[in-house]
Amino acid sequence: MSESKMKVLVTGGCGYIGSHTLVDLIDNGYEVVSADNLSNSTEDALAGVEKITGVKVKNYRVDLTDLAATRAIFQENPDIEGIIHFAAYKSVGDSVFNPLGYFHNNINSLLNVLYCAEEYNAPHFIFSSSCSVYGNTDALPVVESTPFQEAESPYARTKQMGEQIIRDFAGKDGKVSSVILRYFNPAGAHETAQLGEAASNPATNLVPVITETAIGKRESMTVFGDNYNTRDGSCVRDYIHVMDLANAHVKSLEYLAEGKNATKADIFNVGIGEGVTVLEAINAFEKTADKKLNYQIGDRRAGDVVAVYADPNNSMTKLDWEPKRNIDEIMRTAWNWEKARTA
Repeated sequence: MSESKMKVLVTGGCGYIGSHTLVDLIDNGYEVVSADNLSNSTEDALAGVEKITGVKVKNYRVDLTDLAATRAIFQENPDIEGIIHFAAYKSVGDSVFNPLGYFHNNINSLLNVLYCAEEYNAPHFIFSSSCSVYGNTDALPVVESTPFQEAESPYARTKQMGEQIIRDFAGKDGKVSSVILRYFNPAGAHETAQLGEAASNPATNLVPVITETAIGKRESMTVFGDNYNTRDGSCVRDYIHVMDLANAHVKSLEYLAEGKNATKADIFNVGIGEGVTVLEAINAFEKTADKKLNYQIGDRRAGDVVAVYADPNNSMTKLDWEPKRNIDEIMRTAWNWEKARTA
C-alpha cells in the first residue's frame, strides 16, 4: 500500500477469521476498528492482536441489525474507506433449528452495513461468503462460475442471499465496489500462538475438535463415515490456513483500491486447491504433534457433502494472492494454540 493508510472497519473483528485479518491489516499498514457484539466471541482476541502487533484495536460492541447503532460507528469514524464484513451467525446445525434468527441476523446486518457504506461514502466492501453457497455439487474442483445447487442449510441460504443482495446493490450506479470471497475450510492459528480459534460456543469444525480431543477436553472424536467414494472412504475438504485466508482480504482491498476490479462485485474462491480427507487430516495431526488421537468411525452425518475443494487460480492470478501454508502447518499452529490457551 501507499503511505496514506486506509481506515478499515472489520465487522466480527473479535471472531476467528476477523481477528487474524486485523493482524494482517495492521501488518500491512492499515488503520483498523472492530465491530462485534460478542455473541460468539470475546474481546480476548483483541488482546492477542495487541500482543502480536502492538496495536490496541477499538471494538464497538454493536448489534449490526440495529441501523442507528451501526450508523453511530460511521458517525464517529467518517473516514472509513474499507469494510470487511464477517459478522454473521455461522453454525450450519444451529441454523436448521433457528432459521428466522439466522435470516434476521445475517441479512439485516448486511443491509445495514451496506446502507452505511453508501451513506458515508466507504468505497471498498469485502464480503465473507462460503463454499456452502455451491450446495451439493458434483463439479470438482469448484470454480466461481459453478452453478449454485439448493442450499443445504438456512446458513448457506443466507450466504446465497447475501451475495445476491451485493450483486443487486452493485448494479445500481453507486460508488461502492465489492469483492465476494467464498472460502472453504479455515483452520490453524497465528504462529505466535497468541491468537487462534476460540468461539464461545462448542467447536464443530474438524481441526479444533481434533486438538480438543488430543489435549483431553473431549474423550474422543468421531469420523462420520468411512465408506464414501473417496481415496480412504472419508469426506474430502479444502483446508486453508487462517492467516492465508486473512491475507486474501487484504489483497482484495488493494485490488479494489487500485481499481483492478472487473465489475462492481467480483467473486473469488479462496482455498488451497486440493482436498484433504478427514483421515488424512487426523494423520497429519498425529505426525505433527507426535501424538495418537482417540477417534472412532461413526455413521455418515446428514447433510455432509462427499467432497468439495476449490480451484483458486482466479484469486491467485487476479488478486496476486497465494496460500503459503499446508495441512501440516495448519495442524502445527492449531496444536500450539490449543496448548497455549489450555496452559
